[in-house]
Amino acid sequence: MHYRRKAREVALQVLYELDVVKMEVQVAVSLFWNHFTAPEEIFEPFWNYFETPEDAREHHLKSFTVSPEAKSFSTLLIEGAWQNRHEIDRLIGDCSEHWSISRMSKVDRSILRMAVYELLYCADIPPKVTLNEAIDLGKTYGSENSGSFINGILDALYGKLQMSEKKLEKLGMEDGEDHE
Repeated sequence: MHYRRKAREVALQVLYELDVVKMEVQVAVSLFWNHFTAPEEIFEPFWNYFETPEDAREHHLKSFTVSPEAKSFSTLLIEGAWQNRHEIDRLIGDCSEHWSISRMSKVDRSILRMAVYELLYCADIPPKVTLNEAIDLGKTYGSENSGSFINGILDALYGKLQMSEKKLEKLGMEDGEDHE
């Protein structure tokens, strides 16, 4: 599922763009994909780092090729996180002591929105995977403290979600109905 890592990186870039520029989601996604590739000439100065120009071209293609699965998953994350951002921001705010959502860096906020969307709406993705991926994105693209900041908020939020789930299960058992 390596394509999901690439999809999350794309989603982070587009969510950041949406946070900065304030445009329609479909426009932002379309803009990203229309300008995603870079001309080969840009990489010419780096060709001497490769054994042959063909190796350089292959690296270029690998860097700027995204599978259809990654495109689809990134679009799901982008649209889902952005369309549900008010609910997601409220949940993030409830778990971030002394930090309002507006005070957070745009990179951290974008990563958190994407991760919370995954936790809430992507049941096929194990929560630990979501948390680890978000923390890794924070370490790679955020500030030096982003990884631990994101970890703290997501850990608290995931704990709250688990407690809510247990309460719902308990209520379902108490009403005497079989909910399966």
